[in-house]
Amino acid sequence: MKEKSPMVVNRRIVLRSLLLLVLPLNCLAQDFGPALVKVADARMLDLSSIVLVPGTVVSRDDARLSAEVAGRLLQVAEVGTVVTAGEPVAIIEDKNLRLINQELQAEIRRAQASMEFLGNEVQRFATLAKTNLASANQLEQARSELAVAQGDLDVAKARLAQNNDQLARTRLLAPFAGVVVERLMRPGERVADGGIVVRLVDQQNLEVVARAPLDYYAFSQVGEQLSLRAGSQELMATIRTVVAVGDENTHQFELRLDLESQPFQVGQTVRVSVPSSNAREVLTVPRDALVLRPEGTTIFVIDAQQQAQQVAVTTGLGSGDRIEVSGNVKAGDQVVIRGNERLQPGQSVQVMDS
Repeated sequence: MKEKSPMVVNRRIVLRSLLLLVLPLNCLAQDFGPALVKVADARMLDLSSIVLVPGTVVSRDDARLSAEVAGRLLQVAEVGTVVTAGEPVAIIEDKNLRLINQELQAEIRRAQASMEFLGNEVQRFATLAKTNLASANQLEQARSELAVAQGDLDVAKARLAQNNDQLARTRLLAPFAGVVVERLMRPGERVADGGIVVRLVDQQNLEVVARAPLDYYAFSQVGEQLSLRAGSQELMATIRTVVAVGDENTHQFELRLDLESQPFQVGQTVRVSVPSSNAREVLTVPRDALVLRPEGTTIFVIDAQQQAQQVAVTTGLGSGDRIEVSGNVKAGDQVVIRGNERLQPGQSVQVMDS
């Protein structure tokens, strides 16, 4: 068999390339076969214009724990220690309080012994008084001394209870679960009553604090969800409270938003999308449906023949993963959100099972 010359082979390759260049794009699209895509519906939503304001992630439980008794610190939790509610974060020396405790217990025993003796005296004088062997004054004096002994016993018990309370407070307990983020005193130092020892922060129960111009106060409602952004992260947070009184110097009001998950760290700055107008009904598509090219923004709409038709759109308001569009698209249309990067106009598609 005679081999073809290299010149003939190259000529055929050039002719095939020229043929591809002159073929219409829709013909090429059909030659490529159905494209595998994922779709979503275009639908109407109530959206409002927004302004981005800075917010800060804070903990709802952030406390500086102070000593409630004076004394020398024996232990102080290290920075980074994770504690549960009720676990000690610092221990104060209690030797003197324990000695006072022993003294008060001895006073209680002495008062109880005195009461027992005086009780017997009252009974004895009461028996003798019936036979006129003891005067009424002796009986009344014994009863008075018994009452005084009862009072001494009550005072000693109260002082013991107070001392036990002071002993319990030598262990500085965490009021909530959290992390020790600051240690203001060290073991060996003497702390005064009310002296701050550690700072404890709950890193799970978080919220965002943001401040916005008072002009937009009427458009933020408790329970409404707002978008938060920090770098590439974005999520929705619910308004927990709106502080009605604006700052007279900055003319701003305060928003506090609950974080249902913990993607951010305490102290992180986020951008909060605050409504700046009343909501209006607009046509929206998922942001993933947008195809951004130098000639403009388009989306692909699936027609009745299961073909992708490219439609030029203009974008508007956005909320979360959806954005307002205007163009030759209507509510209920299926738009491509996956696989649209390489689609050609008129190309047949096969919808992926979600």
